[in-house]
Amino acid sequence: MSQITSRRMDDSPPELDATQAALAAEHAAVYGYGVVGALIGDDRSREADEAYASHRARRDALHRTVRDLGGTPVASAAAYALPFEVPDGAAAVRLAAELESRLAGAYVALVGATEGDARREAAAALREVAVRAARWSGAGTPFPGLTEDESEGSR
Repeated sequence: MSQITSRRMDDSPPELDATQAALAAEHAAVYGYGVVGALIGDDRSREADEAYASHRARRDALHRTVRDLGGTPVASAAAYALPFEVPDGAAAVRLAAELESRLAGAYVALVGATEGDARREAAAALREVAVRAARWSGAGTPFPGLTEDESEGSR
């Protein structure tokens, strides 16, 4: 099983590499939201469905972008190892928050590797996943997608 993480693709140009990493992260999120949707309570099922649809749309857009950049889009894995056991609705909520937080890291890298419209689109995606992560977890982070060491350097 693949891990739900972003990974460095190869020696491709930075924009293509970051786009591939974001695509891989979206593949993992789509898989993860399948688990979330199966276990989430009725009170948050609409939120999970909307997130799932959003990630599918972003995944499909990134797939097209990789092709436009001359690459072969990274395929989704047959299955992904979840970061922890998800036996119930409460764990499904934690998984949704974790999926969004991990996506933030991929989109931070994509913002840094792109320019113009592509950067604006990556920043919009980063904003969306950061807001979703905060909604699922009940708390925001000062610099979504950055590790503690990276955010220290930006102060």
